[in-house]
Amino acid sequence: LHPFTKHKRKMIRLLVQMILPAILVTFVACNAPPVPLDDIVIEKTFTPERCDRMVKSGDFVRYHYIGMFPDGKKFDSSYDRGTTYNVFVGRKQLIAGMDKALVGMCVNERWMIKIPPQLAYGKDGYGDIIPADSILHFDVLMLDIWNTEDKVQIKTYHKPESCVRTVQVSDYVRYHYNGTLLDGTLFDSSHTRMRTYDTYVGIGWLIAGMDQGLLGMCVGEKRIITMPPFLGYGEKGDGSDIPAQASLVFDVILLDLHNPKDEITVEVQSLPDPCPRKSQVGDFMRYHYNGSLLDGTFFDSSYSRNRTYDTYIGKGYVITGMDKGLLGVCVGEHRRIVIPPHLAYGEEGTGTKIPGSAVLVFDVHIIDFHNPSDIVEITGVKPENCTHNAKRGDFVKYHYNATLMDGTYIGSTHNSGKTYDVVLGAGQVVIGMEQGLIGMCVGEKRRLVIPPHLAYGEQGVPGSAVLVFDVELVDLEDGLPEGYMFVWNGDVSPNLFSEMDKNKDAQVDTTEFSDYILQQVEEGKGRLAPGFEPQRIIQNMYDNQDRNKDGRITEDEFKLKADEAGSHDEL
Repeated sequence: LHPFTKHKRKMIRLLVQMILPAILVTFVACNAPPVPLDDIVIEKTFTPERCDRMVKSGDFVRYHYIGMFPDGKKFDSSYDRGTTYNVFVGRKQLIAGMDKALVGMCVNERWMIKIPPQLAYGKDGYGDIIPADSILHFDVLMLDIWNTEDKVQIKTYHKPESCVRTVQVSDYVRYHYNGTLLDGTLFDSSHTRMRTYDTYVGIGWLIAGMDQGLLGMCVGEKRIITMPPFLGYGEKGDGSDIPAQASLVFDVILLDLHNPKDEITVEVQSLPDPCPRKSQVGDFMRYHYNGSLLDGTFFDSSYSRNRTYDTYIGKGYVITGMDKGLLGVCVGEHRRIVIPPHLAYGEEGTGTKIPGSAVLVFDVHIIDFHNPSDIVEITGVKPENCTHNAKRGDFVKYHYNATLMDGTYIGSTHNSGKTYDVVLGAGQVVIGMEQGLIGMCVGEKRRLVIPPHLAYGEQGVPGSAVLVFDVELVDLEDGLPEGYMFVWNGDVSPNLFSEMDKNKDAQVDTTEFSDYILQQVEEGKGRLAPGFEPQRIIQNMYDNQDRNKDGRITEDEFKLKADEAGSHDEL
């Protein structure tokens, strides 16, 4: 280092004399004791957007805090103990400064509170923790506020337009909820379990605040239920997620409501006029339905399967409530049937789409019903000049329009312009149609209502359907006597076999037999059974005459119907 000149050393001494006092002043200022406070000082470090309630004297509060000296040194913390500080405000349970400072705070608000010693621990301090005459700083976060005069608070934020029933004492309800503390901390939710909370109301199965808060709710209603701890879990909390002395907030949606004394309710939405018949116990019914829970949640529909639900009613084939709800209905009626769970699937539900203890709502459309004892229902008016009535064996021609009981179109001969031609008693139509055609005369019109056991039965299209036929008889040809395929219009030739045996070989083959019968019909000497294909009848007649089945008829085999001991459909 270069030695300083005398002049320079003098200048340095002057600079030191000027700077040193300033350094000393700064040092003393940094280590000076705090400036005494006359009153508490509050610095609001966080204020929530909403403040539904502020602390008042006499309120009970739960808050977290960090206690510090002005230099930042911590002397206490509720966080370290893992529990809030719980205390009444304004009852001298706190140091005077804190009692004063907490008034006006909101839940979730955070303040830095500075308290002078005269409003804290004064000249005595607090043991070895807080020296005498200490200014105290508290970083406070308010978590809960309630008062011993509080009651359950209810805020409905959604109410359905239609509310036909509200929760009463002893009702059984199903609801979803989110449960939080007053600061918004979630402690429980039925949504996370994907299962409603199911319980009786007003008989002590719930905490008192919830018992009160659910009363008067409608299905579909959403409300916030806030309760003080003495109506919740009190001084001990629940032992896990709900701390002691905690206010509780439940965000509730009511999904279901019934009473064990409930019966089914029926709302007729559409009633046909006329209604000639109402369902009774033992009837077999076909109906469509949409099934939902009371809150509108869909669980099943016959429409989605494009098939009616078919069952006996009043016999235990369906749930009890539906058995009752389907009695006394008309074909074509629309009705809503509301069934309490004890008349439906009970506490267990179905295990899939229908939860336990669920009220069920069925919107039902009755398609048709009948009774196994039903006969064909025949209505119509006979023409005045009706002299010839259809009977078994007659060949008839008729037109028809066919529908189901609800009017659904099935078919019609009018579309093709051709009649439907059958021989009565030959099994060519369903039994009910045969019964309905018997006794008709040409020109007569009838309506036939045919139950499925006299129509197409369980395998019909659709199965077990009652059919409605509007029938008009167009033509009628007398049939042959029962058991005959061919009759003579006059006397029978005594040389019948030889006349058939054209080639005189003492036997008649199928060609000779067929040619002869057709010749008799053409000449008007005989008549085949109407309504059948002639060759099939003739072949049947031939087979009956061919006793030994060798493909030839001998004179010994050949016999007339009148000569037969037994009954054969032949000559």
